[in-house]
Amino acid sequence: MDRRSLTATPLPAFLIFSAIVSGIAGYHFQTSLHPLLMMGLGAIIGLLANLLFYYLIKYSGKALRQISMGLMAAVLSTVAALILVKTYAFRWPDQVFYIAALLGIICSIISFYSFKKLSVDQKSVRAWIGVVIVVLCAGGGIYWLLQEGHDPYAETLAPFFEDVKVSTLSEQGLEGPGSQGKYAVQIFTYGSGNDQKREEYAKAVKFKTPTVDASLLLPEWKGDKKKWRERYWGFGVTDFPLNGRVYMPEGDGPFPLVLIVHGNHSMIDYSDGGYAYLGELLASRGFITVSVDENFINGHWSGDFRGKEMPSRAWLLLKHLEQWEKWNNSPEHELSGKIDMDNIMLIGHSRGGEAVSIAAAFNELKYFPDNAEETFDFNFNIKGVVAIAPTDYRYHRQVNLENVNYLSLQGSYDADEVSFWGLRTYRRLTFSESSNFFKAGVYIHQANHGQFNASWGRADFGAPAKWLLNTEPMLTGEAQREAAKVFISAFAEAALHNDHSYLPLFKNVALARDWLPEEYYLTHFHSQHTETLVDFEGDMDLTTAKENMRLQAENAAIWREENLSTRDGGSQQNNAVVLGWDYGKQMNPDTLASYAVTLPDSLGVTIDSSGSMLLTLAAGDYHELKNKEGQPASEERKEPALDFSILLSDQNGNSARMQLSDEKKLAPMLKTRFMKTASLSKDMIGDEWEVQPETFHLPLSKFQQNDSSFNIQQLKKVELIFDQSNYGVIILDDIGFETIK
Repeated sequence: MDRRSLTATPLPAFLIFSAIVSGIAGYHFQTSLHPLLMMGLGAIIGLLANLLFYYLIKYSGKALRQISMGLMAAVLSTVAALILVKTYAFRWPDQVFYIAALLGIICSIISFYSFKKLSVDQKSVRAWIGVVIVVLCAGGGIYWLLQEGHDPYAETLAPFFEDVKVSTLSEQGLEGPGSQGKYAVQIFTYGSGNDQKREEYAKAVKFKTPTVDASLLLPEWKGDKKKWRERYWGFGVTDFPLNGRVYMPEGDGPFPLVLIVHGNHSMIDYSDGGYAYLGELLASRGFITVSVDENFINGHWSGDFRGKEMPSRAWLLLKHLEQWEKWNNSPEHELSGKIDMDNIMLIGHSRGGEAVSIAAAFNELKYFPDNAEETFDFNFNIKGVVAIAPTDYRYHRQVNLENVNYLSLQGSYDADEVSFWGLRTYRRLTFSESSNFFKAGVYIHQANHGQFNASWGRADFGAPAKWLLNTEPMLTGEAQREAAKVFISAFAEAALHNDHSYLPLFKNVALARDWLPEEYYLTHFHSQHTETLVDFEGDMDLTTAKENMRLQAENAAIWREENLSTRDGGSQQNNAVVLGWDYGKQMNPDTLASYAVTLPDSLGVTIDSSGSMLLTLAAGDYHELKNKEGQPASEERKEPALDFSILLSDQNGNSARMQLSDEKKLAPMLKTRFMKTASLSKDMIGDEWEVQPETFHLPLSKFQQNDSSFNIQQLKKVELIFDQSNYGVIILDDIGFETIK
């Protein structure tokens, strides 16, 4: 080391200071080594690091003095401008943005000097090499950004409907609910009649509607949001319009009424036209369907209300219902008597999916809960609520629905709402004993957020972030909307026409395989006639459940209860039990893993032998399994095809058994790659897999009785026996029974 370089600066003092600080850090850095040894190692590392940075900075400074001031200013000004853009506008992760920016700066420098050299010597080899390097870098980057991506899991999933054992509903004589109905459809609009931005709600309206004052529901309409919105739209919060696109079945009626509301897309990229596929289908099947315009409270350059507008989204739907009721009750109006106001359904997408649940809750209230100055007097007969890829957290109040039919749809490739928030509303929804309602949920693998609306597209982010999205694995928009049509139309027929013939598809989606695109669908169904025995929402004791039921796992490698998390670390608001088994290479029938629920002698629940048993299940992460040394036991293993036996025993020891796959197969872990690289997907979205359960309805008629004396009315034990695969992990949630009515 050059002694003059040390004595010419205070470096020795700084080295001593670094060694002391690093030594303290090493002393408290917990390892298996002695703290004093760690202190010495820490001091040495700190000393060496300080010297390394000293000489790096020193000699870099000498190199920088050789660079012209003009070049230095150009580079630094570009860096400053890029940091400004990144901070306020360019939604790319830091590691991508700054690497791309560095490459861009380097290419800019190479381009400048290459073309400068070529201006005086067109045969310069170095200059032409520089040009080629820049073209390859720029072309490669643009090509990568424009590609849709790839599906890293395409080869791991077998066709969902492969080896299905049940006959379809179409084979049983039913026409698909997604097919056009018997009614001709008339399309028109209603609205204020003087909309400055949209002709369809100006002179083109068939019926004029009054404006409504939402100022008490949206007090955040102020400041720049108020100024820019009113300048663009020409109206404010005190005179919101009631605008809607109507898809009307031709006939005398009366027809049930369905309102559809969009979510928080760009306010200048109007969303209400994107549900024509639903409007035309439902109208052809005898439902008056209205796509409601609420674009004026969406976000864009005028700002986003960040969920504080949710009450007004919901309230506007109820004001539309008020208008339809007035038309229906006005003898002189063309729509008089056309509407069946006793059968109403609300459909919402994204924030609209949360808004329809809020509207159903507001419908029962006398006052706006956030400000009693706004009184409510709605009380419409809302029979159904459909939430498409909904939020469940924008409104600051948790909405708990009661006695309404409910359906929620969710795509696994939804980069906007990255988990199935609609199932949280589903689980909170309750039915009274005298009701006859049902609730359902459908998780559609490889469906995204935007394609449920025909105009939103495949990218759930706007540019430039959308260039990083991995869209190749997704369903086409046509396929995704076809699936939505099947499920929503089936739900509408049951909720509003009281035709329950399609409801079995929510219990076993394979029944609808003739009508659906080939894909994985995880379904849930629960009715008032469902009795849940165990839901794991009670105490922390692994061995107990309500009504003195006892729980016990035998020979299990994993047994725990946990709150299921979302891929981004949130909560699914749902507890479940995790069960794992590992027999190695040889399955021993005498030591099979099992999980049993033992019921008390007097349960007070009547089980109908014509009904079904319910199990809510999901494939778990088999990588959790450990060998005797505590290391992952499944490094070289493939994901197992999970199956097991269910054994029912009565109080006299008689039993009946079936295999899970006798009804349908348990879906494997459905992994998703949202972004073009795994690291981007992890950083911007979250984990590539999260637990997504599905409900199995196992007909009691399929249980093979080991003894003809088996009596389901004297059920004593429900036992899951893991006898079909050498290893595996499952997530088990609700266990119950459904009586057929």
